[in-house]
Amino acid sequence: MSTTDGFRADWATKDFYAELGVGKDASAEEIKKAYRKLARANHPDSNPGDDAKHEKFKAVAEAYDVVGDPEKRAKYDEMRSLYGSGRFPGGFGGGGGGGFDLNDLLRDRAGGGGGGFGDMFGDLFGGGFSRGRAQPRPSKGPDVETSATISFTDAIDGVTISLRLTSDSACPDCKGSGGKPGTKPKVCPECDGAGFVVASVGGAFSLNETCPACGGRQLIYDEPCPTCHGSGRGMSARTISARIPAGVKNGQKIRLRGKGGAGENGGPAGDLFVTVKVTPHRLFGRKGDNLTLDVPISFDEAALGAEVKVPTLGGGPVTLKVPSGTPNGRTFRVRGKGAQKSDGTRGDLLATVEVQVPAVLDEAARRAVEDYRAATAGKPLRGNLFEDS
Repeated sequence: MSTTDGFRADWATKDFYAELGVGKDASAEEIKKAYRKLARANHPDSNPGDDAKHEKFKAVAEAYDVVGDPEKRAKYDEMRSLYGSGRFPGGFGGGGGGGFDLNDLLRDRAGGGGGGFGDMFGDLFGGGFSRGRAQPRPSKGPDVETSATISFTDAIDGVTISLRLTSDSACPDCKGSGGKPGTKPKVCPECDGAGFVVASVGGAFSLNETCPACGGRQLIYDEPCPTCHGSGRGMSARTISARIPAGVKNGQKIRLRGKGGAGENGGPAGDLFVTVKVTPHRLFGRKGDNLTLDVPISFDEAALGAEVKVPTLGGGPVTLKVPSGTPNGRTFRVRGKGAQKSDGTRGDLLATVEVQVPAVLDEAARRAVEDYRAATAGKPLRGNLFEDS
């Protein structure tokens, strides 16, 4: 089977914008909205037996596949511009006459040393044209996601943890080939070793799809690997060390490059994404890069003023100077005693005082409070509540 079978040039004469009912300068959002509206109206499931609507559905799908993709749209616009300007003598043809075959241009991508129109527009059709058998291409391994639970203190200071990962990777017995170890491969007859087959998506438009027989590996074996049953994939378990940076927040996702699934054919490994869960602390809370702390003080400390020692996370205590007349709920800022920021500096500790009211008073304390009440009886606190507004 030729790798160019099914690719026809008449796509260049189609106006995909008109098919979707939008202008050439339409935004990506306008194109998407138009496609969804037409796809709903013409979907085969909603219009059983209506061949006209079925064909319309295929046409709008074909149009959106090109102009709905920014990269393909740019190449399509360029090809349409060249076609409309007459710079291709005789237009596009399938062979014969004064025209020429677009397929010949696309073949230049591999056979003519590069730099031709195949390089510009070949990817619109899926790419990968070659006169000979294509070589297996390196592919990046899959990304892997996991989660880790760490303490509040480790989240502030940073920590190195061990993660046990189980992920999809190349089969350890066949090394990802899919064949029984010791057997020899042969070129896939379904795709002629290209790794892909040509599939029609409606009308005259065709795209490349991964070959279903070889899975894109270009080679097949008469005897599949008994471990992975020919898939070339298997499960692997490994333990890795991961550094969680200082200042990480609860629910934050950390990306570790190259720690994901193994690549194929020499491709790089994927990435590992670790979602961090932070357990609460007994005393401290967090607000952005600042730590928070509730500090109980007595009535006399609030009224007369005091120096109060408070703890810090991972360091020695500091002294808060509480001025006389401090109200309940006032917050004091201790600079540099918070979480580490991305620039290496630290946030602050926000200490909020809470005036404590004793539940039980002894005789001496009761007399003192009664004396205080008598001394302040002429200054009612709630007088303004009854003033006319």
